[in-house]
This record gives sequence, C-alpha cells and structure tokens, in this order.
Amino acid sequence: MKNSFGNTFTISIFGESHGEAIGVVIDGLAAGIALNLDYIRQRMSQRQAKGRISTQRHEPDEIQIISGWFEGHTTGTPLTILIQNTNTRSKDYEKTRYRLRPSHADYTAFAKYDGYQDFRGGGHFSGRLTAPLVAAGAIAQQILEQKGIYIGSHILHCHGASDIAFSQEETILKEQICKLNNEDFPVLDEESAKNIYAIMEEAANQGDSVGGIIETAVAGFPSGIGEPFFDSIESVLSHLLFSVPAVKGVQFGLGFGFSDLYGSQANDPFYYKDGKIKTKTNHNGGINGGISNGMPIVLQSVVKPTASIYKEQDTVDYQSKEAVKLQIQGRHDPAILHRARVVIDSVCAIGLLDLYCTNMATKCMKEEH
Repeated sequence: MKNSFGNTFTISIFGESHGEAIGVVIDGLAAGIALNLDYIRQRMSQRQAKGRISTQRHEPDEIQIISGWFEGHTTGTPLTILIQNTNTRSKDYEKTRYRLRPSHADYTAFAKYDGYQDFRGGGHFSGRLTAPLVAAGAIAQQILEQKGIYIGSHILHCHGASDIAFSQEETILKEQICKLNNEDFPVLDEESAKNIYAIMEEAANQGDSVGGIIETAVAGFPSGIGEPFFDSIESVLSHLLFSVPAVKGVQFGLGFGFSDLYGSQANDPFYYKDGKIKTKTNHNGGINGGISNGMPIVLQSVVKPTASIYKEQDTVDYQSKEAVKLQIQGRHDPAILHRARVVIDSVCAIGLLDLYCTNMATKCMKEEH
C-alpha cells in the first residue's frame, strides 16, 4: 500500500475515517522555518463541512504537531501532525456492511484487502483523509508564498451553472487568488455563486448530489522547473490530483480544447517585456515540455457527484452474493466542490514545492559566477 509522495519534500498520510485519528508525516523540511499555525487552521476550516450543502458530520479538525516542531520553528526532523476523529457514528455503516455502495471503493477494497479493510465511513479511502493533506499543503503554501508563489482555486462549473474564468492578466489573477483564499465558498462572480449554491441546495433537497469543475491557477512560479518526461509538472500534479477522492479528470491550459484548434491558433507567441520573456496567450497553461515557462500555471479538475446519495439503488451483498437494494443512512455531502478546492490547492502546493526543492538541489552543483 503506497501512502507516501515526494522526492525532496515528502509526505506520508495515515489513518481511517472512523479510527482514533488521522494524520501526516512531513519530511524534508529545513530547520528553522517559522510556521504560521493560524494560517494552517484557516485553510483547514475551508475543508470543514458548513451548512446544508455539506455533510452534517462536523469535526473541529484541530491539528496537533507531535514531532519536528520546537519553540515555534521546524527542527529539520520529520514533522508529524495528528488530527483526532471526534464525531464518528460507526453504527450507520453496520447495517449495510456487506452491501456495496455504487461508485464507492467498497468492492475494490474488498477485492484488494480480502475483507480485512476498515469499512466504516470508507476507512482509508474516505475523503476524511484529505484533512491531513490540507494540513501538509498549508505548510507548503506558506513556504511558496514567501517566494512570491500563490495558488488559488474556484468552482468554475457545477451542473449547468458556471463562474467566470481566471483572468489572463497576472496582476488581476493574484488579486483573485488572494480573494478566493479568504472565502469559504470559492466563486469569483457573486451572481454565479448564488446560482451554484442554489443547485447544491436543490440536490440536497432531492437526496441526490452534484459534481463540477474546479479551476486552479498558480501565479509567480518561476520558469525552468520540472522535468521533460516522468516528473514533468503535468505528471507530478496529475499524480497528486488523481489521488484526491472524486477527481476523475485533469487538464492543463486548454486541455481537450486543443482538439478543435489549428496549430496557429493553439500556439502561444513569445514577446519580451520588462526584462522577462512572456507569452501573449497562455493556452499551454504555463508549461512547455513538462517545464514551467514563467506564465501562470492553469489547470482544471473534474470532480464527480458525491457517491453517497439517499436515493434507493441496486447493488450486491458480497456476503450472500445476492442482488439487493441499498438506501444509505448517515451524513453525506450533496456536493464537495466548495470543500475540495482547498484540497486541490494543497496537493498542488505539495507537488510544486517538491519540484521547486528538487530543482534547487541540482542547481547547487553548478559553479557560482
């Protein structure tokens, strides 16, 4: 079972949805970094459930740093964060223990772990495990922001309703990112926010769920970072994004939109301004040949509708091997887009910081002039 990621800045997550605690071990942090714990708490709060458009399982998600942190600074040793599970209702899952929930990992977990998996609340497959990812990502984001690199996401599309896209102007883009990172419901346009919120509420009223598209932008990321093939920026970020539960598609820049263009329309012409090489358009999302070109990195992630819905569904009881009906109980999200955006930000920060540190590690071999 692979629960670790990274080469220079590495993370390992652990725990289950209804276990005593979940958490993350972060290795590769330099000694002497003064972390802002309020910043971490603020990012954690954006993942928490709020209102009718979220699950009614409310967890405080208080972080407890138990190693690698002393007198307000990192020590250079592995930093371990614990997050207690304090509001579990495992009995909700006992009744349907052997009934496979459609589009969940119940069957695949059973097939892989021979029935020894923790089935309560999805166990290790649960979106609950994104909480330690956000904690680790908040640390990575702080470090990146100190270097002038900012990451932000918003709900671009949800079940027929759309928000405005990120600005192509970098100054405006940074303002949009900063605004989004201080909001719980991440939508740029106020009218679009009302429409998207109403769609999520209607799904909740129907006992159903909705998905959508999250757009992410990274401003200030320097050129020349990434690798041509297996550790390209796209490869690394896709690896992390597809590790987020419910993400089923990722595209960079125009992505699948390239299929309708001529090369003359798709290419990004270069120009020189204020001592920097830039591109007039950013169809490639800030990446050429797997390496950053200095333009904003722009990507989109497709999040499927939450698999846990209250409508009756057809399934199989894997103990009796019989066809049965399933109507789940418990507390579930009619939409996770608004909570998932901080998870998307976090995994992007983890991947980009790892690439940044790896690049710096190789540059130290060069002779200084």
